[in-house]
Amino acid sequence: MKQDMATAMSEEQIIDNVRLCFQNLITLQGEHKNVLEGLETTLTAVKDDGGNHVIEEKAKYVRSGITLLDTGVQDAQFLVELKKYLDTLEADKVKLKAQVRRLFQENAWLRDELGTTQQKLQASEQNVVQLETEKQQLEFMNQLKKYDTGESGDQPTPSDSGKGASDTASELGFPDDEDNANMLSSAQAGQMAASTNAGYEIPARLRTLHNLVIQYAQAGRYEVAVPLCKQALEDLEKTSGRNHPDVATMLNILALVYRDQNKYKEAAVLLNDALQIRKNTLGPEHPAVAATLNNLAVLYGKRGRYKEAEPLCKEALEIREKVLGKDHPDVAKQLNNLALLCQNQSKFDEVEKYYRRALQIYESKFGPDHTEVTKTKNHLASAFLKQGKYKEAEVLYKEILTRAHDREMGASTPDRPIWQVAEDQGDKGRSRDSPNLPHSDLATWSKVSKTDRPPP
Repeated sequence: MKQDMATAMSEEQIIDNVRLCFQNLITLQGEHKNVLEGLETTLTAVKDDGGNHVIEEKAKYVRSGITLLDTGVQDAQFLVELKKYLDTLEADKVKLKAQVRRLFQENAWLRDELGTTQQKLQASEQNVVQLETEKQQLEFMNQLKKYDTGESGDQPTPSDSGKGASDTASELGFPDDEDNANMLSSAQAGQMAASTNAGYEIPARLRTLHNLVIQYAQAGRYEVAVPLCKQALEDLEKTSGRNHPDVATMLNILALVYRDQNKYKEAAVLLNDALQIRKNTLGPEHPAVAATLNNLAVLYGKRGRYKEAEPLCKEALEIREKVLGKDHPDVAKQLNNLALLCQNQSKFDEVEKYYRRALQIYESKFGPDHTEVTKTKNHLASAFLKQGKYKEAEVLYKEILTRAHDREMGASTPDRPIWQVAEDQGDKGRSRDSPNLPHSDLATWSKVSKTDRPPP
C-alpha cells in the first residue's frame, strides 16, 4: 500500500517536473529567438566589415539551440498530453467497472423478475382456462335468455342503483345488436347495448374487446374491465390520434363500465369527450352524435338532472329525425326517452304528445301487436295514472290485456273481452271450475299479458 502511494507520488512529481521543464523551455526558446534577432540585426549593420564571420557563427549556434528547444518543447508537450490521456483512460476504466457491477446487479434482478413472471404466467394460464369455462357458461346462458319473456323496459330512469327494469333504454355507446344484449342479464341488457349507435357500427377491431368488456362488467369484474378499456384507449390514441371515431367509441365503452359502477361523474366526462370527438370527425348530424347525446341525457336523468338532460335528448331527436326520417323506430325510442324525462318534470302535456307519437310510429312499422307498442301503451297509461286520468289509463290497460291474450290464445269469448271475463272470475273468487275461462288459461293469460312497468 505504501509502495503504491510512493509510486503515485513519484508519478505526480514527474509530471510536475515535466510541466515545469515545459515552461522553462518555452522561456528559453523565447530568449534564444530574441538573441537571434539581435545577432541578425548586428550582422546587417556590419555587413561590409570583416568581423561578420564571428557573428554568423554565433547566429548559427543560436539557430541550432532554437531547433533543439523546439524539439524539447514538443516532447514535453507530448508527455503532458499523454498524462491527460492516461488519466482519461483511468477514469473510463473506473466507469466501466461501475457499469459491470451495475450489470451484474441488473442481471440478478432480471433473473428474479423472470422467475416471478413465470409464476404469474402459470397463474394466468390457469385463469385463462377458468375464463374459457366461464365464457362457455355465459354463451349458454345467453342462448337461454333469448327465450326469456320477462325482458326489462326500454326507458331511462333517475334511479341511483341503475339496475331496475326501467333502466333498459340507457344507451352508452353500443349498437342495437341483439347478440350484445343477450350477453347481459335481463336487467342490464338494455343498459349496456340498447339502440345507441343506429347508423354507426362498432369497428371490427373493437367489437371483440367490446364484447369482452361487457362480459367482465356483467360478472362484476370491474378491476379487469377498467384497465382493459384504459389500455385499449391508450393504444388507440397512440396509433390513430386522440381525434378519431374509434377513440370516441372506446370512450363510450369505458363510460359504460363507469356507469355500471354508479360512477356517473366520470362517465359524464368521458361521454362529453366522445361527443366532441364525434362532432369533429363525423359531423354534428351523424347518428353516432345523436347516440352520444342520448347517452348523456340518460346519464343526467339517472342523477336527477332532468333540466340538463331534456335539451340533449331533444337535440338527439332532431338529428335522428333528420337522418333516419320522422317515422323511424329509433325516433320512437328517442321520443320514449324524452317523454320520461318530461314526466319526471311533471310536463304531462308533452309526455302525452311524445308517447302518442312514438305509439303511432311503432304501430305503423310493426303492427298493433308488437312488444314496443305494448310497452309504449303501458308507459302512456302510467302517465295517465299520475295525472289522475283513470278512465284513459283503464282503456289502455284493457286494450293491452285483450291483445296479449288474443295474440297468445285466440279470442275465446267473442262477445266479451278477456278483461271482462277476468273481472267476472275475480268476483267469483277465481274458481277453478269456471266454464268460460279455466284456471290454467287464467295463469297463461296472466303470463303472456305481462309487460314492463314504467318507473314510479
